[in-house]
Formats: sequence, C-alpha cells, structure tokens
Amino acid sequence: MLNPFPELLSFSPLAPFILRLVLGLIFLDLGILKFRSERSRWVKSFEALHLNPAELLVIIFGLIEVAGGVLLLIGSWTQIAALVFVVLVGLEFFVEYKDESVLKRDFVFYLLVLTIAISILLSGAGAFAFDIPL
Repeated sequence: MLNPFPELLSFSPLAPFILRLVLGLIFLDLGILKFRSERSRWVKSFEALHLNPAELLVIIFGLIEVAGGVLLLIGSWTQIAALVFVVLVGLEFFVEYKDESVLKRDFVFYLLVLTIAISILLSGAGAFAFDIPL
C-alpha cells in the first residue's frame, strides 16, 4: 500500500528528537522525585530488598536519572543514556514490583518508557543533537 502522506517522511529525523525530549523529561522528573517526595519510599524499598546503603543508592539512582535526562535533552551521548535507561527501567520496575509500598506507576508506564529508550538506542538522537552519526 502506498504511504498516504509521503511528504511527511522528509520530517523523519524529528521522530527520534521528539522521543528523546519526552524520555529526557520523564527521567529528569523521576530523578527529581527521588530527591523529594518519593525519597523515603525508595529508601524503605531498597532496605526491604537488602540493598545497602539504601540512602546512598537512592541518591546515586536519582543522580543517574537526572544526568541522563539532561544528556537526552541536549542530545549528547544519547545512545549511551538510552542504554543506561533500558537497564534502569528494568531495575525500577523490579523494585516497584517487589515492594508494593513504592508502587506509583504501573506496567504500562514501564513498557512505554522501555520502548522509547530502545527506539532511541536503535535510531540515534535524531535532529537538533550534538551526537552526529558517522
């Protein structure tokens, strides 16, 4: 079947750009939440899973999410950040699955974020990024 809007295909580099911005904002928000309203729940969850020192691990987890979110927003080291987020999404889903007290997001959220991260990992940064494919 023919593409109904072939002229829109010239804007295809914008698709990874949009996904990169959305994923960057999501992880920036998730990282900030680990320093504010969700901090105590994450510390309790890490302690319940015997991940010590829980306080330090939550700080590291939050810093990685904030730093990776910023990297995605500016389009630098995009595929590295996306790969790290694929792993972090799996870890965060596992923590929230094992300890229901921290559960604020559901499986569909993690599936969507994982899919976006894999898409960026495979397609690259898209338009308006410092990462330039060679």
